[in-house]
Amino acid sequence: MPEPLADAEVFIEMLSRHDQSLSSYVMSLVPCSSDAQDILQETKLALWRSFDQYQHGTDFRAWARKAALNRVLDYRRRKAREGDRLWFTDRCYELLSEEFEKDPHLRSERLDQLRRCIKKLQPRHQQILVMRYFRDSTVEDVAAKVDRTVEATYRVLSRIRLALRKCMTESTAS
Repeated sequence: MPEPLADAEVFIEMLSRHDQSLSSYVMSLVPCSSDAQDILQETKLALWRSFDQYQHGTDFRAWARKAALNRVLDYRRRKAREGDRLWFTDRCYELLSEEFEKDPHLRSERLDQLRRCIKKLQPRHQQILVMRYFRDSTVEDVAAKVDRTVEATYRVLSRIRLALRKCMTESTAS
């Protein structure tokens, strides 16, 4: 049986190798960045606790993603019990997970495409987008920082998302 320290080193090396992929995977399934980070931490802890059950030589990334999907589904169920009805079914999450696995190069191309679309936005809209989605500011915080009402900020965010969707659709079509 391997030494516990050796297991820890192997685990850390494998997790480090797949950390970005695992993070992207969870972020793609959970709308709120802070919730996604919590799920990611829960997943990593669960992976460590069950690492003795991992079959060395098999696909660590697939094993880790399965654990993450289970945490996402638990999260969704918890949110549904709290009255949040804006969630997909378990099967829908499984289908999203399968799509995510299909083509990593396509994901990379789509991210590059999204970056190009974001660069086309007005600087002010880029700033609002960054505050809301990359810095995890609440809409109320964004509104205060840009000196707008909360309602106006929601409308601007909606227009930004529509502009990005249109840009992505046009880019895909061409």
